[in-house]
Amino acid sequence: MHKLLILLFLLFSFMKSQVAFAQQIITDRPDQTESSSTIPKASFQIETGLLFQHLKTNEPSVLNYALPGTLLRYGLTDVVELRLANQIAYFTNELTSKNRFGISDVELGAKIQILRREDVKTEISFITHVVIPIGSKDLTINSFATINKLSIAHYLSSYMSIGYNLGYNYFGEDFGNLTYSVALGFALTKKLGFYIEPYGDYINFETILSSFDGGFTYLVQDNIQVDISYGFGTNYTMNYTAVGLSWNFAKSTP
Repeated sequence: MHKLLILLFLLFSFMKSQVAFAQQIITDRPDQTESSSTIPKASFQIETGLLFQHLKTNEPSVLNYALPGTLLRYGLTDVVELRLANQIAYFTNELTSKNRFGISDVELGAKIQILRREDVKTEISFITHVVIPIGSKDLTINSFATINKLSIAHYLSSYMSIGYNLGYNYFGEDFGNLTYSVALGFALTKKLGFYIEPYGDYINFETILSSFDGGFTYLVQDNIQVDISYGFGTNYTMNYTAVGLSWNFAKSTP
């Protein structure tokens, strides 16, 4: 699978298709890089998906499932959106066979677009969430936390763009985590998109966990998108597979 992603990257890097990159729905999934675009004013967007992950660090292997993970977005103004994220989760410890099922902590936040330059084809947004510790036992961090990202995007051509995030998360103790991601996206046709992305976390300013993922998006309708993605750890044992659906409900006009 690793070799397949690299091969796809090399292939699409040399594509000369002139497919328009813009589309009517812009989502924050399936990649780890949050989009720098806010959704249209007064529209409501649901982004949801199923995820299967195998993770092994210093502890026994853990299988994680998001059943599903959901992000709700509402366009408050042309440059501000409100956000709510949560997931129904299930995980099992392969050594002890201990299972847990429940809901994760709720994330409330906003995305604020602070720059949109058509002449240089660049967007910049700030995204911030407050984590409210109301999740089920073993699925909560038991304290309030903040998740913050600066999201920047450059539209390189009519069929290619690059986006990157720099972030800092604080979970109520120690020094917190720095995060990064860089997503290179391609429009293969008017409906089919492809991306590759290195991303990672600098845990407590001590340990770096580096990962890589890639996937496809398909525009079913102007306001409906489906996706599939696969990711893996590059310096630790982790892999995941995810599928998702995003749907934008725009305010009706007379």
